Amino acid sequence: MIVLEKMVDLSPLYISLKTAIITIVITFFLGLFLAKWTLNRKHDLTKIILDGIFTMPLVLPPTVMGFFLLMIFGVNQPIGKLFLHVFHYKITFSFSATVIAAVVISFPLMYRSAKAAMEQIDHDLIDAGRTLGIFFTVILPEAMPGIISGGVLSFARGLGEFGATAMLAGNIVGKTRTLPLAVYSEVMSGNYDNAGVYVFIIVV
Repeated sequence: MIVLEKMVDLSPLYISLKTAIITIVITFFLGLFLAKWTLNRKHDLTKIILDGIFTMPLVLPPTVMGFFLLMIFGVNQPIGKLFLHVFHYKITFSFSATVIAAVVISFPLMYRSAKAAMEQIDHDLIDAGRTLGIFFTVILPEAMPGIISGGVLSFARGLGEFGATAMLAGNIVGKTRTLPLAVYSEVMSGNYDNAGVYVFIIVV
């Protein structure tokens, strides 16, 4: 590890892991809650609209989602301005921005996996468990394989997020430069050996 750290800057690895860990905690519970909430909607049209909104980050280019995030959290935008003036905290180009970008981009994977797993549960089993605290005693155990799969995918997506992170958080060494951004930077600088090390870490 010491030899490797002398060869390449390992701060992108630490930033990426920290980002991915915080991201999976947020997306795991948020994905579960919104998947269950969407399934409980009575109108099919409402379900379709919600599903489309929650899935949108999966199908839109990450740079487009990054643009939307800038329109929300930029210093001249409502939420960004609120944080800057009330909390004296600038969201853009901060570590928080890397987490926000990763959460938005990886959320659909957790949401869709959890929703699909819950949809596969036998409704007779659900009806039988209504008096037993249905979510924790029936739905969650039955849907667990799909939920775990969604968690793994979300973690990996959060670790590898590039476009939205570059737009919202920038590419600041030791602060917001994640592994994908480090790969890009090293390739642009012609340091293919260092880029190869980062790529190897991401793949592993």
